[in-house]
Amino acid sequence: MSSVPGKTDWSETKDANENTQDLCNLMKGDVEKMTGKKYTQFKAVKYRTGPGPRGEITLIKVNVGEDYDHLSIFQGMPFLTDVPPPKLRGVLQHRSLDDSLVPFTN
Repeated sequence: MSSVPGKTDWSETKDANENTQDLCNLMKGDVEKMTGKKYTQFKAVKYRTGPGPRGEITLIKVNVGEDYDHLSIFQGMPFLTDVPPPKLRGVLQHRSLDDSLVPFTN
């Protein structure tokens, strides 16, 4: 029996696109503050999306050179009157290319 996707479901993991990279670039300064690192390489590789309170959470796997970081980012829905800017919810460091993108906060 297969489940029917609903608003509580997370998307499948997809290849990153230009929009995903733009979101990474926007969050790079916040990621550097959170991790205490300066990144020379910061390339979005994969992403998936899921439900958040009054918005959407995007998980992004980012190639940072020697390994990968996972970012959790909240984005308000565009139909809201006062859409807040994207907000970094957390970073998981030292991941591999094969590590799954799973929901987290830290």
